[in-house]
Amino acid sequence: MSFDPEVVGATALRLLRFIRVEHTVFTLPMAYAAALLAGELDWWRAVFIGLAVFGLRTAGMAWNNIADYPIDRLNPRTRGRMLVSSRVSFREAYAVFGIGAVVFIASAFALGKWPTLLALPYLAAIVSYPYAKRIHCLPHLHLGLVYALVPLGAAIAMWPDDLAAARVPWLLVAAAALWVAGFDIMYSKADVNFDKSQRLGSVAACFGTRAADAAAMLLLATSAALYLANYVHHGLNSLGFVITAVGAALEVTSAVVGLRNISLGFNMNLAVGLLIPLGIFVGVI
Repeated sequence: MSFDPEVVGATALRLLRFIRVEHTVFTLPMAYAAALLAGELDWWRAVFIGLAVFGLRTAGMAWNNIADYPIDRLNPRTRGRMLVSSRVSFREAYAVFGIGAVVFIASAFALGKWPTLLALPYLAAIVSYPYAKRIHCLPHLHLGLVYALVPLGAAIAMWPDDLAAARVPWLLVAAAALWVAGFDIMYSKADVNFDKSQRLGSVAACFGTRAADAAAMLLLATSAALYLANYVHHGLNSLGFVITAVGAALEVTSAVVGLRNISLGFNMNLAVGLLIPLGIFVGVI
């Protein structure tokens, strides 16, 4: 079989879309922000932290699509996803998962003892996430935990010894977990009727949309406060604090907007995911 660069390029673009590579791009700044707060980031660790995040996100997105296939093909909102619409085959999806897992484990090994020891528990966390909504009403907390593993792992990778936990910016990790859980609760309102019909768990499906609005507001507001507390705790400069404060205010505003406009409220959090790390970058550098 001859090599056709157009076919290879089209396949690569299709698989990058399948794993939503743009989500990885939005995840990396938080990882590097945590690493900078934990220690002095050199280029070698920066490369392997980036590869680890890319591998973990790739494996997680691929597995989420595989595990959710029976649900996604029934949900009108998700019938256009690439695995459901057969634009990506199951063979390709499993291959993408395997490649992502290998890249993540290899990168963790390169980063030292604790990243290596935590590699398999990290993979277990992302693989188990799609099944949470089949079991209980709070899968959003599971997703928040999965996201929080990124800044946690990046910080631990800076000090791969027995003192690593003492260097972790725990306020940032907690804020990140609550942030993702909060906007996921907001977004889940879009599927409330479908989730009820399929007996899938979410705050909106189990307790109603008003409860979901209240929970999203509480988690996002608490997260915003923790982002500010984290910045003050590390004693960084005033300009970075202003940027962080704008991100925190936008996070709270997104909860209010999400009461009426779920899509806009959710998308506002993309800016939050850039402003909070940017504030830390400015504060540290």
